[in-house]
Amino acid sequence: MSTIGIRGTFFDFIDDPWKHIGREQDAARFHADGLLVVQDGVIADFGPYGQLAPKHPGLEITHIKDRLILPGFIDGHIHLPQTRVLGAYGEQLLPWLNKWVFPEEVKYKDRDYAREGVTRFFDTLLASGTTTCQAFTTTFKVTTEELFEEASRRNMRVIAGLTGIDRNAPDYFVDTADNFYRDTVELIGRYHRNGRNLYAITPRFAMGSSEEMLARCEQLKKEYPDCWVNTHISENPAEIRTLLDLHQDCTDYLGVYEKYGLVGPKFSGGHGVWLSNDEFRRMSRKGAAVVFCPCSNLFLGSGLFRLGRATDPNCRVRMSFGSDMGGGNRFSLLATLDDAYKVGMCNNTLLDGSVNPGHQDLAEAERNKLSPYRGFWSVTLGGAEGLYIDDLLGNFDPGKEADFVALDWNGGPMAMSWHQSLAYEGEGPATVEEAANLLFGIMMVGDDRAVDETWIMGKRLYKKS
Repeated sequence: MSTIGIRGTFFDFIDDPWKHIGREQDAARFHADGLLVVQDGVIADFGPYGQLAPKHPGLEITHIKDRLILPGFIDGHIHLPQTRVLGAYGEQLLPWLNKWVFPEEVKYKDRDYAREGVTRFFDTLLASGTTTCQAFTTTFKVTTEELFEEASRRNMRVIAGLTGIDRNAPDYFVDTADNFYRDTVELIGRYHRNGRNLYAITPRFAMGSSEEMLARCEQLKKEYPDCWVNTHISENPAEIRTLLDLHQDCTDYLGVYEKYGLVGPKFSGGHGVWLSNDEFRRMSRKGAAVVFCPCSNLFLGSGLFRLGRATDPNCRVRMSFGSDMGGGNRFSLLATLDDAYKVGMCNNTLLDGSVNPGHQDLAEAERNKLSPYRGFWSVTLGGAEGLYIDDLLGNFDPGKEADFVALDWNGGPMAMSWHQSLAYEGEGPATVEEAANLLFGIMMVGDDRAVDETWIMGKRLYKKS
C-alpha cells in the first residue's frame, strides 16, 4: 500500500455556511500547518501537523509552502464538446445553439476529433483546479466513450452520459429515442461505477426531447435507479414558452420532468433562472438539485438566478455551481464565483439602493450575498452534496478521495499579487478569517493563474509552469 503525506495550509468545510448566519466561519475548518495522510488515493488521516506527524513515523511528506490547499473544485454543469466555441459571439440561448453549438458538436462524431477535444478539455479542467465534473457530451456515442476513457486514464471522478435530443435541433444533429435508449444501456453497462465513472441519464433539455425521448429516459431511470439524471431547466423565457406549448398539460418546466418520473435524488437541473417559488418547493421536497451557472446566465442574457430563494431554510434546494462552458465563457470556477457574487448583489438592490420588492423579505436578500465561505463551500462540499457524491469527496474527512487544489494567493493579475502579498507580508494566513479574506480576493480578482497545483487521488496531475 502506498502512503504519503501532504503538509501545508489547509482550508475546507464541515458544514453549510448558510446555516450559520453571522458565524459562517463555524462551518469551515482551517489548519495553518496541517498534514493530510493519503493511503492509496484515499484520505487516511487529517489534522494539525504537530499532532499527526508523530503518529506516522517515516512518512514520506511533500511540503506545499505558501499556498492554500482546498478540496478539488466540483463543476456541476459543463459541456465537453463546446471547448472550441468558448467565447463565440453571444446570442441568446436558442439562436446561439443553432449558430455555434450544434455545428461544432456534430464534429465530435469523429473519434479523432473527439479524442483531441476530450484531452484538451481535461487538461484545462485540471489547470483550473477542477477535479470533478458533471458533463454533457453529444448525441454520438463515441464522444461519451472518449470522455469516460480519458477520465479513467487520469483517474478523475466524472458524472456524464450520452446526451439525448430528438427535436428542435438540426436534422444532422438529432437522434431517435430508440437509438438513445439502446446506446445508453450499452454505455451504462460499460462505464457506470467502473473506476471513478458515474453515469447520468441525460435528456439535453425538455424542449429538445419528444415524449418518446422522455419516456425512454423514464424507462432508463426505472431500470437503472442508481444512475444520475442530468439536464437543463428554466434557462430562458423563449425556451420555457416553447416547452409549455408542447406540454399543455403542464403548468411549469419542472412539471414536464415530473410527468416522466425524473425528479428526485440525483436529479440535476442546470440554470433554474426562471423557477417559480412552487418549483423550488417541489424540488426541495423531492431531493432534486439545481445547478447555478452565473457566467452563462450573464453571457447569454438568460437572467439572474435567485440564490436567496434556493437557500431558503424552509425549502432548501440542493445546489451545485457550474461553469456551463461554453455558454459560460470560462472553465474556471473562480470566475463562476466572481459572477455569482455579482448576480447576488444585483438581485438585492434597485438603482436607488432599496431592497428589491421581488424578495419576500430581508432574510432572502441576506442569503443572496456570496461570502468566501458560501462561495468555496459551493464548489467543494456543497457541490458534492448537490450531486450526491459527498460520501466520496468534498472535504478532507478520512475515507474520502484525496482530490485537492493548491491556490497561490499571489497568482493572478499584478494588482492582486501586490494586494495579497501586502496584506500578509509574504506569509500565509494564521486564522480562518485571514484565510477567508485571501480566498475572497482570489475569487473576485483571481483566475486560473491562482491555481498552482491540482492533485487527483493523492497524485499531482497539474503544476503551473
